[in-house]
Amino acid sequence: MNKITNLFNIKYPIIQGGMIWNSGYKLASAVSNAGGLGLIGAGSMYPEVLREHIQKCKKATDKPFGVNVPMLYPNIEEIMKIIVEEGIQIVFTSAGNPKTWTPFLKEKGITVVHVVSSSVFALKAQDAGVDAIVAEGFEAGGHNGREETTTFTLIPMVKEKVNIPLIAAGGIANGRGMLAAMVLGADAVQVGSRFAASVESSAHENFKNIILETKEGETQVTLKELAPVRLIKNKFYQDVQDLYSKCPTKEELSVLLGRARAKRGMFEGDLIEGELEIGQIAGLIHEIKPAAIIIQEMINEFETVRKEEVKYNF
Repeated sequence: MNKITNLFNIKYPIIQGGMIWNSGYKLASAVSNAGGLGLIGAGSMYPEVLREHIQKCKKATDKPFGVNVPMLYPNIEEIMKIIVEEGIQIVFTSAGNPKTWTPFLKEKGITVVHVVSSSVFALKAQDAGVDAIVAEGFEAGGHNGREETTTFTLIPMVKEKVNIPLIAAGGIANGRGMLAAMVLGADAVQVGSRFAASVESSAHENFKNIILETKEGETQVTLKELAPVRLIKNKFYQDVQDLYSKCPTKEELSVLLGRARAKRGMFEGDLIEGELEIGQIAGLIHEIKPAAIIIQEMINEFETVRKEEVKYNF
């Protein structure tokens, strides 16, 4: 067991990202049953919907699972209350100051992990008392760090600064990526895009299929004035770029974005007007598979490549 498998009491150091509109109880329980750590993505759920998913996940697995909470989302107080009432033992927080909720969660005996995009924020999270850190590189899908630091650079920089367990995220979808992240200093990996294209993902089949079609260079980070987000280049993305050519205000960008744009794209399957959040690693995803198969293939490739290290001796 390493630091992360010991912390969460799981078999493999693989965490499934708590992605909005993708990470319901079916995916979280499937990942946990397969030996990883499944996360329910609270960011796209009303409080009572989250409670329902937690209760269903408890019935679907007897293994550890957690909840991912973007702290800037509405209803945060009610979400945290439900997490405590339902006895959740692992919470991943993101998109906010870790000092805000970490003491509350720790007082309840909950293991807390915070997602960061820089070594500066990693230190702040460590000082706030979190148990582990997810360092997510700029390759990742969805909302992203403003620093534009890639995973290959970020992981050793964070490793140099902190002394708590470190989870690498961003651009990791197979065993080779997992091994690379751990060589760079990570104790585990968090995988998002690969699990978005899984059988158990709650995303619409249209979205899953377009992930398979997305090639190198077909995603881009945009809307930095609001909240940086990596998207597939569809009509909505092009509408954003056309608006940028007119030097828009934040208000004009907000009007174009509107409400529920991500739900429209990923959950309802509107590939034209919807917001399609996925990472650069989509170019390596070629098939929709069950979560258990994804995990086993990652572990098998990890072990195979690790044993081949001898060929790199000089």
